[in-house]
Amino acid sequence: MFGATLLVVDDEKEIIDLLKIYLNNEGYQLLTASDGIEALEILQTQTVDLIILDVMMPRMDGIETCMKIREEKQMPIILLSAKGQDIDKITGLSIGADDYVVKPFSPLEILARVKSHLRRFKHFNTGQGKNENEITIDEITINLATHKVFVESNQIKLTPREFAILQLLAQNRGNVLSMEQIYEAVWNDPFFESNNTVMVHIRKIREKIEKDPSSPQYVKTVWGIGYTIE
Repeated sequence: MFGATLLVVDDEKEIIDLLKIYLNNEGYQLLTASDGIEALEILQTQTVDLIILDVMMPRMDGIETCMKIREEKQMPIILLSAKGQDIDKITGLSIGADDYVVKPFSPLEILARVKSHLRRFKHFNTGQGKNENEITIDEITINLATHKVFVESNQIKLTPREFAILQLLAQNRGNVLSMEQIYEAVWNDPFFESNNTVMVHIRKIREKIEKDPSSPQYVKTVWGIGYTIE
């Protein structure tokens, strides 16, 4: 997305200046904030396509900021942190971030991740059918513009990852997608055979949209292959 607007939130001016050089050179428009409160104020008045958000900041840290952003908005969020333990990454991703990058980082890596997330987000927001912003499957309506899901007119609260998986399956209705395909499309990371992340998210989706999660009507398992929406 050439010309996309990015918001970089970090209390370290050196990091903002470094990212500004690389991101501006790629044609991105850049907004900056030094803490979470300032970032939320910017989001009230500016349209932002992607956020790069530091975890450790004064006044309001990146975790709380990410959670508040996710109450209303669904653009990609990349967390930056000096903490590289698995539990730190899991915490960041579980509260709605799309990616987690450990400091110190290569600006070229950030640039690659920005391009990847913008490309994926644009793909997930390509509508189908008479209303290009909606996918309807029986009693389920998936609004791609607002990232809202309705079952029999009742709004269902999905996390960004759950929404992305449901949308991916809906846009490939009738096709069987393997766990590897789903994981690499949604998480944008290599898949490992022992990874049961997709399975856990599928279970949570079923608990929210299916009348009987143990006998799903919508998201079905094709044993030995993957998942599908028929």
